[in-house]
Amino acid sequence: MRRSVRSACVEAGPERDTLVQSLKAAGAAIAAWAVSGWWFQAPMALLAPWTAIAMVGSTVYQSVRTGIQQFAIIALGTVWASTAMTFTHDQTMAAMLLTLPFMMLVGNYRRFGSQGIYGATTALFVITGGVSSTSTVGHRLLETLIGAVIGLLVNAFVLPPVHLRSVSDRLVRLARETADVLGAMAEGLREEDALEKSESWHHSAGSLTSSLQNVSDARRWAMEGSRWNPGGRLRRTGPKPPPFAEDTRWSRVCTRVLALTRTLKTISDDTELTPPSADFFRLLSDVLGQAGRICEIETELLSGSATGALHERRDAALEEAWSALSSLTDTFHRLEPSASAVGGELLLEARQLVTELAPSA
Repeated sequence: MRRSVRSACVEAGPERDTLVQSLKAAGAAIAAWAVSGWWFQAPMALLAPWTAIAMVGSTVYQSVRTGIQQFAIIALGTVWASTAMTFTHDQTMAAMLLTLPFMMLVGNYRRFGSQGIYGATTALFVITGGVSSTSTVGHRLLETLIGAVIGLLVNAFVLPPVHLRSVSDRLVRLARETADVLGAMAEGLREEDALEKSESWHHSAGSLTSSLQNVSDARRWAMEGSRWNPGGRLRRTGPKPPPFAEDTRWSRVCTRVLALTRTLKTISDDTELTPPSADFFRLLSDVLGQAGRICEIETELLSGSATGALHERRDAALEEAWSALSSLTDTFHRLEPSASAVGGELLLEARQLVTELAPSA
């Protein structure tokens, strides 16, 4: 919690975005209550701040979509519950029997998204309120509309979320995690029992899948965040996110890392397989170490520090990686036939990994 609070106060990032959106939702709810409860003296003023909170979404487009969904389902719940109260002569239990099963089914309709539950809860408010006159129904719809409009205006014009920075942040985190996995593998393969930690390497490589999904989610938020959003003119958006090709490239890199760890784990688990020689593992360690260095340099490049010195360092690391791969290939040709199967698989995946990390890939 201390780290999150410090990050929100010191630097722009997900923590600050969360803080801003939370305060905006609270402010929208207070403003909605001030209009409906304090100014209009509405009989069911609770619906306005309740709707306003749900309207402050992660994007302006989401706020508009959520507002339409929520107003539609709340209107349906209000009208249906009021009709049930009239039909049952304000008998609460009978009205619930006629209303809740239907509203719960309708609320699960995919067009209403996550807002479907509000139909049933609104119907409960109407039924337990005990009054089903036309004016009361109109008041509830008006209060819902007030909350939706206030929530939308707050989200669209008070520090509107843009979500351009998140893609770069998630890609940087993915590159750093990949570098950590490769570094751990390179260090472990030089030890006497080279495959002792293969299980943990495979687990760490598998966790890269979650980071890849975070990149995909951030890309989707960035695309959605630009729709109907005045934030591009009202806020400094900063540098544009890396191109989509970077997402695909790092997806391939993570696939190669996962394949390498899976092969190493298989060698460790299957006693019938003959592992390659210690020299082979040492040279494979050199290749993976250089690949990890390239990933570390990529984190700086993805952060926006695209200087000539960084490009030179990356090119030098790539050259050393190809040199180590050449030595690894020579060693592979000298392996015993029984060890050539798994050695060839490791060599192929290592070569593909370096190829994907090259800028021309």
